[in-house]
Amino acid sequence: MSQMPPAPAALCLAGPTAAGKTAAAMAIAAEHGAEIISVDSALVYRGMDIGTAKPEPHELAAVRHHLINIRDPLDTYSAAEFAKDACTLMADIRSRGKLPLLVGGTMLYFKALFDGLDDMPAASPAVRAALEAEAAALGWPAMHAQLAVVDPVTAARLAPADSQRIQRALEVYRVSGLPLSHFHAQQSATKNVASGADAAGQYLLFSLEPEDRAWLHERIARRFDLMLQGGFLDEVRTLMARGDLHPDVPSMRCVGYRQAWEALSGISPMAEMRDKGIFATRQLAKRQITWLRSMPQRQVVACDAPGALDTLLRAVRSALATKATP
Repeated sequence: MSQMPPAPAALCLAGPTAAGKTAAAMAIAAEHGAEIISVDSALVYRGMDIGTAKPEPHELAAVRHHLINIRDPLDTYSAAEFAKDACTLMADIRSRGKLPLLVGGTMLYFKALFDGLDDMPAASPAVRAALEAEAAALGWPAMHAQLAVVDPVTAARLAPADSQRIQRALEVYRVSGLPLSHFHAQQSATKNVASGADAAGQYLLFSLEPEDRAWLHERIARRFDLMLQGGFLDEVRTLMARGDLHPDVPSMRCVGYRQAWEALSGISPMAEMRDKGIFATRQLAKRQITWLRSMPQRQVVACDAPGALDTLLRAVRSALATKATP
């Protein structure tokens, strides 16, 4: 008698922002009895609902969701923490006879799960605070120049205004004495197969990607307008009123929030906020699609094609049936 192949560790649904992942995930979950694990670095934050397009209360009630509203906006949540939490959740969900369904667009989180992460130094609040103080005095281009001296490989791939990544790279160097590029090279040389390098065997990855980029751009603009109509600026005002947040904490770097913060604080004209927010979201979508194209194991469904949801549901049924066939 042939041995039955193992069930997938999880079903994964990725795609750029505004591609229709939430509706598709709800349909998959309803059909297959799945629980959803969010793969989204913005949805982890409490009080950031409108600008992150967080699932509606009725959606959260209809299907059990995980890794949503688990952090205060002042806190951080790393890819390593995500991978650890997701693995724990997947085991728990499977133990209850349910299918784990990982859904989102934070591609670094998917990469951490599929490929594992190098053993990089943990974040240091003291070093991070010192870097932020230096950046406030000197500017991020000057910090980028510092990085170019100690880690030219990483500096070469970062823009001088990419504050988040410049800060992390300098933090790694100051904590460990080694450049970030060293850890990345180490990861490439010693990819951990057991933790997910054989991702095609452990995970079924589906990706919603548009054939016509203009279709996605139109959806991004429409969704941003709906956010504005739904009280997004008031949401950002409430976050600003706390007094302990600032534009360089990870939560306020999320697309839309940074542009709204700058407009509400007078850094940039309010009249430009909508266009800047939409442009930033389009840039995010472009980066997400680039990440996805580096994942050859994915099964692509054209999200702008007629009957895209039915196509996806058929593909999921087929893939799960194949996995279950001895």
